[in-house]
Amino acid sequence: MTASKSSRARNARAQRARTAQANAAGNGGAAGLANGSGTAVKATASANGSGTPVKAGTAVKGGTAVKAGSTVKGGTAVKAGSQSRAVPARGGGPDRRASRGPALTQEATAEAPSTATAPLWLQFTTFGFALAGLGVSIYLTIAHFTQSALLGCSESGLVNCTKVTTSPQSYVFGIPVAVLGLAFYLVAVALMSPWAWRSDRREIHLIRIASLVVGIGFVLYLVYAELFIIGSICLYCTSVHAITFVLFLLTVFAAAAWGLPGRRRGEPSSR
Repeated sequence: MTASKSSRARNARAQRARTAQANAAGNGGAAGLANGSGTAVKATASANGSGTPVKAGTAVKGGTAVKAGSTVKGGTAVKAGSQSRAVPARGGGPDRRASRGPALTQEATAEAPSTATAPLWLQFTTFGFALAGLGVSIYLTIAHFTQSALLGCSESGLVNCTKVTTSPQSYVFGIPVAVLGLAFYLVAVALMSPWAWRSDRREIHLIRIASLVVGIGFVLYLVYAELFIIGSICLYCTSVHAITFVLFLLTVFAAAAWGLPGRRRGEPSSR
C-alpha cells in the first residue's frame, strides 16, 4: 500500500515536471517572435509601445498586441499562414498620381497658347478682301502698262481715273503705284489665308500687323495726294484704299480680341 502511494506520487511529480518543461518550451518559442522594430518579446511579461503589459508568447508590432503565431503586415493583425497585400489606409497620405495631377495640369496649361485662334468668319472675310484687293491691283497694273482707260470710270470732274493714274504721284521712287499695290496684295493674300491665321508661329502674325500698318500709311498718303495735289480721285484706287483700311481694322480687332497665337502664359511650373 505504501509502495503504491509512493509510485503514484513519483508519477505525479514526473508528470508535473514534463508539463513544466513543455510550458517552458512554448514560452521560449513565443519569446523568439519579433516585434515591428525587430526586438524580441521575453517569455515573461513585456510592455508594448503604450506601456501595456503583454502576455508571454505575444508578438508586438506598432504598439498592437497580437497573439503568438500571428503575422503582422502594414499594422494589421493577420492569421498565421495567410498572405495579405499592403493597402494604404483611407486616412493615409495622398496618392502620388493624385498629387502629381494638379502639377501636370498646371504645367500643360502654362505651355498652352494663351489666346485662341481667330474665328473662321474673320479668317475667310479677310482672305476674301485680300483676293479682291489683289484682283483690282492686277487690273490697275495691266491698265498702267497698256495705257488703256479704266472701265466705268469718269474722265472728267472730281472722279477722273486717267488723271490720277497718269499723274506724277502715280510713281513712288520711280515705281508705279499699281505695281506696289500688286506686290502688297500678293503678300496680303498669303498672310490673310486661313492657314496663316491658324499658324502658331508668332512672327507670321506680327508681319501681318506690320504690313498693314505700312499699307494704311501709304493709303493715307495717296488719299492726300488725290484730294489736295491732283484734285481728282480714281474709283479703282479708292476701292483698293477702302479694302486696305478694312483689312487693317479687322487685323487690329483680331489682335485685340484673341491676341497673337504662340504667346505663352508663363514659364513651365517647376516641380
